Amino acid sequence: MRNYLLKIKAFLMVAMLMIISIVAANAQGREVTGTILDATLKDPLPGVTVLIKGTTRGTNTDLDGRFRINVQPGDETLVISFVGFTAQEIPIGNQSVFNIELEEDIMSLQESVVIGYGTQDKKEITSAVASVSSEQFNRGNFPNPTQLLQGKVAGLSVTRPGGNPNAQPTIRLRGISSFGATQSPLIVLDGVIGASIDAVDPNDIETFDVLKDASAAAIYGTRGAAGVILITTKKGAARKGITNVMINTFGTAEQATNLIPILSAEEFVARGGVDFGHRTNWRDEVTQTAINGTINASVTGGFENTSFLASVNYRNNDGIVRGTNRETLNTRFNFNHGALNNRLRMNLSLAYTNTAATDVNSEAVRYATIYNPTAPIRESTGESQANFGGFFQRPLFDFFNPVALINQQSFNTDVSSAIYSYRLEYDLTDKITIASQFSQDILGTTSTQFYSREDFAVGFGRTGQAGQNTFDRNQTIFNGTIRFEDEIFDKMNFTFLLGGETQSFTEKRLFASTTRFLFDLGPNNLGFGGLRFGPGTDLRSDANTSTLNSVFGRANFNYANTYFLSASLRAETFSGFGAENQTGYFPAISVGTDLTQIFDLGPFSQLKARASFGVVGQLPPSPTLAIGVFGAGNRIPLDPTNPTNSVFVSPFREASPNPQLKWETTEEITFGIDYGLFGGKVTGQMDYYRRNISDLIFNVNVPIGTPSAVQPGGVYTANNIWANVASLNSAGFEFITTVNDVRLGPVSWTPSLNFTLYQRTRISDLGSGAFSIGEIRQGVPGSPGQNDNQMIWNIEGERIGDFYGPRLLGLTESGEYILSSIEPDEYERLGSALPTGDFGFSNTFVMGNWDLNFLLRGSWGHLIYNSFRGFYENADGGSNTWNSVITKNTPRNPFVTSTPFYSDLYLERGDFIRLDNLQLGYNLPTRNASVNNLRLYAGVQNLFTITQFTGVDPEVRWTDGTGIDANPLAPGIERRNTYFLPRTWTAGLTITFK
Repeated sequence: MRNYLLKIKAFLMVAMLMIISIVAANAQGREVTGTILDATLKDPLPGVTVLIKGTTRGTNTDLDGRFRINVQPGDETLVISFVGFTAQEIPIGNQSVFNIELEEDIMSLQESVVIGYGTQDKKEITSAVASVSSEQFNRGNFPNPTQLLQGKVAGLSVTRPGGNPNAQPTIRLRGISSFGATQSPLIVLDGVIGASIDAVDPNDIETFDVLKDASAAAIYGTRGAAGVILITTKKGAARKGITNVMINTFGTAEQATNLIPILSAEEFVARGGVDFGHRTNWRDEVTQTAINGTINASVTGGFENTSFLASVNYRNNDGIVRGTNRETLNTRFNFNHGALNNRLRMNLSLAYTNTAATDVNSEAVRYATIYNPTAPIRESTGESQANFGGFFQRPLFDFFNPVALINQQSFNTDVSSAIYSYRLEYDLTDKITIASQFSQDILGTTSTQFYSREDFAVGFGRTGQAGQNTFDRNQTIFNGTIRFEDEIFDKMNFTFLLGGETQSFTEKRLFASTTRFLFDLGPNNLGFGGLRFGPGTDLRSDANTSTLNSVFGRANFNYANTYFLSASLRAETFSGFGAENQTGYFPAISVGTDLTQIFDLGPFSQLKARASFGVVGQLPPSPTLAIGVFGAGNRIPLDPTNPTNSVFVSPFREASPNPQLKWETTEEITFGIDYGLFGGKVTGQMDYYRRNISDLIFNVNVPIGTPSAVQPGGVYTANNIWANVASLNSAGFEFITTVNDVRLGPVSWTPSLNFTLYQRTRISDLGSGAFSIGEIRQGVPGSPGQNDNQMIWNIEGERIGDFYGPRLLGLTESGEYILSSIEPDEYERLGSALPTGDFGFSNTFVMGNWDLNFLLRGSWGHLIYNSFRGFYENADGGSNTWNSVITKNTPRNPFVTSTPFYSDLYLERGDFIRLDNLQLGYNLPTRNASVNNLRLYAGVQNLFTITQFTGVDPEVRWTDGTGIDANPLAPGIERRNTYFLPRTWTAGLTITFK
């Protein structure tokens, strides 16, 4: 008991001494106060951290930017810091009141790069990642957001041959990544994986971050093989009482350019063409000067720990071909709020987009070039006037009035896209943060087709035809992460991320079409069609559901801002693979070191060497390929005496099942250098990569009833099967350099050059064992007469996209071909349809309130088959039905008199340099207190193209066709229905109110 009392006395004595010491210390201290403002806007900054240097004592500013803090003897300096502003150290001295202004730190805002499931300081990046901010975007009218990146990122190709406003760009990152599965990069929109690119308006985008190599994309596992593009939309301003209203509106005028030269009506008749007695410029009748308008309006604002953005974007794009149009309305709302002293952060993102697209039969473009120039548009008497709505028509092969096609056929597509996303982050401690995000991406598409009863091409023979298709997709994602960050020992910073994710996908389709109508009622009255079966009819539907479950982790190490290491691993299970191969593992590791932190490298302010290795996968094009689904077969009457009531539809298997089907796998190694010279005056990157792709998914033919190679004891139940049958390899070199603020007297010039050199993709393996293929021949020119000429041969051991065929050795005196051979087994390799390189050269000039931006872009090393020349250049007798094209590459002494036949005569180099876009702007000085910014601008897109190609557009064709029907094994073909290329003039106004 006594010892216990002694302990109590000792404890009380120590406590008393501590209290006396604290009171004495406070008696000697004093309170200082202050106000912290934004140096530019002079607005108070809430939430600014104020610390006593060398201690943990501090406070934050209130809503009015004010702070109070007690200082003790020995306290010498206040440290003021706030995200996005340059930190300051203020001597305390005897001062009691401080008025401090913080400058916005532009460099620090640019140093953070978005990566998978988070951000990382740019100096720590050890993978091939490119970031493009809104100030660097292309200027002009771009309906698709990815066109903002065209020519801006080394290794990223964004192409859209022709100028159809409804055509989606083809996007390739580091060339070909597959030929049986998706080749386009994965889109991640504000954390929503696989979001539709149509769900965001270009005006709402803040940054693009492009994960180019496998080590950066591996965190996305089976969806990262083609690369990843992370899109971050604009947020509001988290400053008290700041609200801005921005209106950006512009108008455009588009005109058709680069029309292929053709014979005049007189020349056509002199050559032997039929003279119908008229003189018609069909391209003038089909094309128009398209006048379009766009308006974007947004409201951004914020108050303490809260920011918001609300925007409405409307775009109307008429095409230069009459009858084509794309109209889009996009709305977005982003809301961010911090609670519990900003330890809890909440984000809500809502977006809705509606697009109405109207197209015409693309063959109208072809006939506008080659239709008989002596034919009238309409005729007032005769059978054609009575039967074809008054349009001139004649029953000749491949001979359709293009104006009639535009007026008597219609194709409409309505797309509704909605994305909503909720995200929560909470700091458990200063070192541990947990986060969770739930999102849904809902897409609904309705497309209709209509052919009038008087339409000579389709509807006349069927007494009208109409159809309607629907497609609905719902993607739901839920993930959770925990992040730990600490300095685990002196100078060693460590960040660890652990997460789990589940994604579910549901798709539904419906197809319906009928024929034989009493009246032209359109696609919304399919019940009026008298025929429900037979040619031109359709009635079917399908649906599928799949699930992708994932666990992932990533660790980043930073030692003394000199040595960096990152490693990640993702494990995924996908229900759409074969039962034996539903789980895959995707590791990645990357390292780097900033040599300027170790050695004195003179003019180099940064020289970071890095190397990375990663494994990524690719999902199949459909989640049903492994199971071999059944489809609807023929209608069979089981009782011939009662054919109406006994008819059933027999099932048939669309493909044999493959329980061993698995993901495609890409292994990639990258060596890179990030460099800076003269204190950041010159910056850039260089990367060399090698890529090996294995287990490519492809559909191969198999004999029905024979033993299955993938199902022991089973047989093939269909004449085809989806299997992993091929391997590819490729390599490339990427380079980008930017020179910041070159002074040319009063002018500031910032040029940026990037280029990519491709080692074309080679097929290292094409089928094996039971699925041996050897080669795949694709890309026939078409009818008339050239349906058997397969131009693109993809051969094991050779490159993808090589042209094979005969060489033209000369012409006879009468103009007939002299070919090296007409036997396909003796054909030669003529060249490649894929480029060896591409480049982008962007420039920004600023002088006072004036600014000028332009982009030169080009590609080289690719051949293009000019189908207009391949069909309509020859002066043979059978070609008298159509007009002839006469280009600078057309033989004229003598003219070719042979029936058109594919050879290297019609292959042309596609090398080009194009002034893609140019814009001149002026910022008007304003003294109005309510107007923060007023800018006028004007520009032009596709001002000129330097090329030897004589077709419509020398742009690289990565595939034959577009959309779901695109064929990556037949690149390099300019089809005869290629949409005319427009030149676009723009004038606009941007005004910001505060």
